[in-house]
Amino acid sequence: MALLRFSIVNSLPWKKRGSLALKLLCFTLPAFVFCEFLIYYMVIIQCNWPQLKAQALHSSEQTSDSVLRAIFLSDPHLLGEINGHWLDKLRREWQMERAFQTALWLLQPEIVFILGDIFDEGKWSSPQAWLEDVRRFQKIFRHPAHIELIAVVGNHDIGFHYEMTTFKLDRFLKLFNFTSEKLITRKGINFVMVNSVALEGDGCVICKTAEAKLAELSHKLNCSLKHYPLYRISDSKCTGEDSVPLEKKNNLFIEKYDVLSQEASQKLLWWFHPRLILSGHTHSGCEVLHNAKVPEISVPSFSWRNRNNPSFIMGSLTSTDFSLYKCFLPFENTIITIYCTAGAVLVVVILAHFKLLISPFRFVQHLITKHKAV
Repeated sequence: MALLRFSIVNSLPWKKRGSLALKLLCFTLPAFVFCEFLIYYMVIIQCNWPQLKAQALHSSEQTSDSVLRAIFLSDPHLLGEINGHWLDKLRREWQMERAFQTALWLLQPEIVFILGDIFDEGKWSSPQAWLEDVRRFQKIFRHPAHIELIAVVGNHDIGFHYEMTTFKLDRFLKLFNFTSEKLITRKGINFVMVNSVALEGDGCVICKTAEAKLAELSHKLNCSLKHYPLYRISDSKCTGEDSVPLEKKNNLFIEKYDVLSQEASQKLLWWFHPRLILSGHTHSGCEVLHNAKVPEISVPSFSWRNRNNPSFIMGSLTSTDFSLYKCFLPFENTIITIYCTAGAVLVVVILAHFKLLISPFRFVQHLITKHKAV
């Protein structure tokens, strides 16, 4: 009988521990699943493919054979071995992977364009570090065979103009099957992939080759994709919730660093007369009208390391028309708020479990009793 009583008494702490563990699990698991998985579905499912003007006017659906559904994103900046902290890598790359994979599953685009700066340290990474960065990129941005992924080179992939070498450019081209100043045509729409890092205008070997190819392609352009924006003085006229912060709007851009030079910008406009220009580099959203008729869309960074509210562009395009829609991803501060709230609830649960939490009534009663005793 004494032995039985001993067993019951000793089993009580284990029951309390099990009860506490169950309570903690009930609060932590839903918060984790929501913040790391479900929130991406809940946000991206609200994004819809934009309707073309012809569809709106005639209330008729374009056939899937004529409309190209494309996603444009920019500046993932996958961290390297030099400046990339392992925890920062883990967090940011997980966020981008979940966002990208969720977007592919929900939206089913036909083609995805990445507008440069895929890697943060491609401009100086060793061959071994490059291979490791490539491995991580292929995991994050994996895609089924029926979805095409095309990348444009950026300054962080091969370096700024005077850091750029044929070796760095060639390894990027080999990875993405990207040829500088390449024309690709999908459903009658011509896209010119421009290596804007090479548009320095100083007569370097890579620059000469790039300009010669662009001149050859000039009569075939519909849409221009590149990393650097065309020349503009600043982002002072940019609006929208993902535009540059107010305190930086009037910062003057440096030619050939923040934007293309005026000369290179005019050459592209003269050569191609594009219907639409898409670029990255600034990490913020902006819409500019060049020569009062050519729209340029600056696509914000896809990484939460660069923005609290990353986004990507969804485009419905035909050979004669296009319509764009910006799809925002979950806000970083929303996720932080959810985790902080869940953490506060956990603290309350733990204190209540061990009876360390004093109710307001008992706390006031304790103060009155203590005051009387004095």
